[in-house]
Amino acid sequence: MKQLNIGYAGLTHLGLNYLAASAQKGFKVIGLDFNKDKINKLKKFNTSYEEPNLKNTIYKNKKRIFFTSNFSELKKCQLVFISEDVDTDDEGNSNYNSINKLIKNTSKHLNKKAIMIILSQIKPGFTRNINFDKKRLYYQVETLIFGNAIKRALNPERIIVGCKNPKNTLNKLFLKYLLSFKCPIIKMRYESAEFAKISINMLLASTITTTNMLSQICEKISADWYEIIPSLKLDERIGTKAYLTPGLGISGGNIERDISTVHSILKKYNKPKSIVKAFQKNSNYAKSWVFRILKRERILKEKNFSKIAVLGLAYKINTSSIKNSPTINLLKKINSRKIKVYDPKVKLNNKIKNCTQVNNVRKLVNNSKVIILMTPWPEFKKVEKMLTKNRNTKITIIDPYRIINLEENKNKYIKYLTLGK
Repeated sequence: MKQLNIGYAGLTHLGLNYLAASAQKGFKVIGLDFNKDKINKLKKFNTSYEEPNLKNTIYKNKKRIFFTSNFSELKKCQLVFISEDVDTDDEGNSNYNSINKLIKNTSKHLNKKAIMIILSQIKPGFTRNINFDKKRLYYQVETLIFGNAIKRALNPERIIVGCKNPKNTLNKLFLKYLLSFKCPIIKMRYESAEFAKISINMLLASTITTTNMLSQICEKISADWYEIIPSLKLDERIGTKAYLTPGLGISGGNIERDISTVHSILKKYNKPKSIVKAFQKNSNYAKSWVFRILKRERILKEKNFSKIAVLGLAYKINTSSIKNSPTINLLKKINSRKIKVYDPKVKLNNKIKNCTQVNNVRKLVNNSKVIILMTPWPEFKKVEKMLTKNRNTKITIIDPYRIINLEENKNKYIKYLTLGK
């Protein structure tokens, strides 16, 4: 089993994390990508992704990993995963041009007994339509989370496998690989597995949407959503890991992609789309919460507009991704060149013209009259001490994720605004 060679074609976030997990399990892996510059960087352990433990896992397993742009190297592999993340636009619509090219080139170079597994995020019907021997073709559902990808790749709750006929036995080599993860393996037809991935994200979307809606009601009735959360997590029908922390809509691209896919399927078959539209509408409304606060507090009309500080650009912690980021959405709406922003991982590189990125968060906080905490990075908890010490000038704190604890603050100079209360 240790002699099993596994290939990963497509080294975006998805491919790199599963490659690293396979190497950690003791397998020899080959990582392949069209981009020669990316391959050269990976050989120097530059992963280009701010993912905890990804670079370290690759480095400590470097003797088992070989990076290349030469497709003929895949002939050495018994299992080859198509592992490129599928690009989406701002509405979640997928572009399959790149993955189709990758599959075509990969299938040409596999040996006659090699297994090909689609790991990328695709729509129902995609796998069955691939021109490849279906006895050697599988689809595996990925359930990675930005910021926790290596852990989930190494320790999945279960593995969902799509195949031509779920009644047939899985390929022995593929099964041996799957059994190394020591979790339940669920077989189903291609289309069921493809839609299982989408179904997971749709149910997550419903929890996120409901949580944001209920937390907004709390703001109107003098309730505190964070007092309610513990009682919900103790309900076994909801659970301790439910998405119950209110936030600024749905971001990152993955759930939005599957919402868009379901919308397209419902439209094709002339079925009601109201629930899916509600997810999208509620997400956009939640994303605008900070902007609505700025308007309500008349901050955008004040002369000291240049004193606004925005902390956090990434759509969530432990990633440098700004895909559908609420912060980027906010900066575009404000449309002023006087905003100053800070993020420990993201570099804007002039992507947003209406703001200036700074490197010193303490100096930024001390020189601002409005502080907006947009990403719950742990280091932002220190902002509380920066604020309360000898504060004698007025300041407004907008903290949707309750990163700092100022709800009971008695300092008359500090105005604190948060979600769900």
